[in-house]
Amino acid sequence: MTFDEYQAKAKTTALHYDDPTLDKTIMALGVAGEAGEVADKWKKIVGYHDGVVTPEDIAELNKEIGDVLWYLALLSDRLGLSFEEVAQTNLAKLARRHELGIIKGKGDNR
Repeated sequence: MTFDEYQAKAKTTALHYDDPTLDKTIMALGVAGEAGEVADKWKKIVGYHDGVVTPEDIAELNKEIGDVLWYLALLSDRLGLSFEEVAQTNLAKLARRHELGIIKGKGDNR
């Protein structure tokens, strides 16, 4: 499945809000909320289980990472971006940084 195919399928399961700003805000906050759930599950693995990752942990992380992906696909759509374009732009940016030896550093536009 391509990123754009995923995005098209994700759109079939999404609610739509009449206010475009509210619609994008719900999607952006969804990204943050679901990413927080990924981080919280990882925190518990490291903090409470000495970093031992069980198959159940992986199954739960898989679900939460999928939720992040879903919200990102929808936010991209609401902004008029194909998810494929977002992925390609990101890889091109990182390849450029790698070539220049600036993977680590400060700022978005390095």
